[in-house]
Amino acid sequence: MRQSFKLELAEARHMIAAAIRKSAEIGVAETVCVTDEGGYPLALERMDGARVTGPQIAWNKAFTAAGHKRSTHLFNQPPNGPALPGNEAFGIQWSFDGKFAVFVGGFPIVVDDEVVGGIGLSGGNGEQDTQCGVAALQALQELLRGHRVLVAADIKK
Repeated sequence: MRQSFKLELAEARHMIAAAIRKSAEIGVAETVCVTDEGGYPLALERMDGARVTGPQIAWNKAFTAAGHKRSTHLFNQPPNGPALPGNEAFGIQWSFDGKFAVFVGGFPIVVDDEVVGGIGLSGGNGEQDTQCGVAALQALQELLRGHRVLVAADIKK
């Protein structure tokens, strides 16, 4: 039987803390959600002053990244983003009762080559959400020294 790493609350909180530190450093109020491999929240935090819509958007991004095993912005990146008009997955964003996010800010969490969860960020522009997401992945890598954690913006598994 294959054994794999399971993301738990302590790791989720560690990632959220790193994302929030980065967002404070760059001056943006973020909402951050970390989900398990099925896209269900382990932890979610909205910074003071962050938008009230942030929690649902961050969850949608984390859900999509975990479930589809790719960074959410890769769905609409020209020319071959599968969710772009004319491409094979055009309209996918209306799946799962509109919960499927196809814009920047969602990243799968990949440990030892397996997708174990997702992280979604909402509150900044695309570059800011990405900076905070990568900071969270970096923090997980530092925490899990005995495991391989993929730290990148463009993740497709």
